[in-house]
Amino acid sequence: MLAKKPPMGWNSWNTFGPNISEQLILETADAMIAQGYRDAGYEYLVIDDCWSLKERDADGRLVADPEKFPHGIKYVADYVHSKGLKFGMYSCAGVRTCAGYPASYDHEYADAQTFADWGVDFLKYDFCNFPAVGNCKNRYHRMSMALKATGRPILFSACNWGVEEPWKWMGAVGAHMYRSTGDITDNFKSFKDIALSQIGNLSMSGSGCFNDPDMLIVGMYGKGNVGLGGCTDVEYRTHFALWCLFGVPLMMGGDIRTLNDVSRALLLNRELIAINQDEECRAPYCAAAHDDHYFFVRHLANNEFALAYFNLSDNPQPVNGSFGCSFDEIGIPYGCGYGLELTDVFTGENLGIKRDYFIPALEAHGCQMYRAKLVRA
Repeated sequence: MLAKKPPMGWNSWNTFGPNISEQLILETADAMIAQGYRDAGYEYLVIDDCWSLKERDADGRLVADPEKFPHGIKYVADYVHSKGLKFGMYSCAGVRTCAGYPASYDHEYADAQTFADWGVDFLKYDFCNFPAVGNCKNRYHRMSMALKATGRPILFSACNWGVEEPWKWMGAVGAHMYRSTGDITDNFKSFKDIALSQIGNLSMSGSGCFNDPDMLIVGMYGKGNVGLGGCTDVEYRTHFALWCLFGVPLMMGGDIRTLNDVSRALLLNRELIAINQDEECRAPYCAAAHDDHYFFVRHLANNEFALAYFNLSDNPQPVNGSFGCSFDEIGIPYGCGYGLELTDVFTGENLGIKRDYFIPALEAHGCQMYRAKLVRA
């Protein structure tokens, strides 16, 4: 089954934009192995826009830019596969891609077969330059069918930016993940706005088809194609924790060949990834929200839970601060005789059993997350 759990991998767009090449992709594949990303679950390596020539060939087929990919796309795919990774590419539901390259409108079946022949395992399918007379739902369904017609299992990553409320229908037309927002940029406001916009839609996401609030910006620090301002390490931690808690795809966007130790350790945090990849694929529940403070609980497999506290305000909150998070709000009143045994997912520290309420200190723009067990107290 494709996308039984949220897909994980790397995409070229956030950092490199149009500046992609065969050498970059091969080096990134090597880095995904050498630095432990594949072993942590990041399996897809995806080339985004600007990989082709500006025109199709005489037979109407897409052609890789020979200056960027001198050995062709199949050579790159074979190399990626030789590393135990899966290979992804990009096209668009419109007549031209977002950067003005040939797209797949009215070429869906031919392009799907081209991708299959090259060994593609993942297709990101964008929504630029879409004709006014076109039908959005029909065109995503058509590419879904075209991919299936090839006989090759290709994960279909539908990227229509939330147009026509895709959380209501993308799973029904065969997509495995669907973009639900506009593009992320490398700053706190961008990922905060995206995260808050999707809280009400997260339950319309699960095994087989996942809500995709766009790629990760961890470790970019204002550099690259979407590097507008950058984030602090505290903010990157909050961004990654939100995406892991939400159970959405984890597609890295930084240059993983050169990420610093802090960013690499965050992206490889096995406890956070385990929450993201939990086999039940349940959405979190927002139990309390006030003045940019949010308290979530997420039901996990084996009768465990994730508790997450986010301070998206500009001011720190001390221990037992003003933001109230009673356990009664998540179905565990004091008088029931049970409490929660908490383990910090960032440090591994066991905090013991908490009853009634628990309110940790939170930095401005910061977070805390815990794996919890329901125990008699």
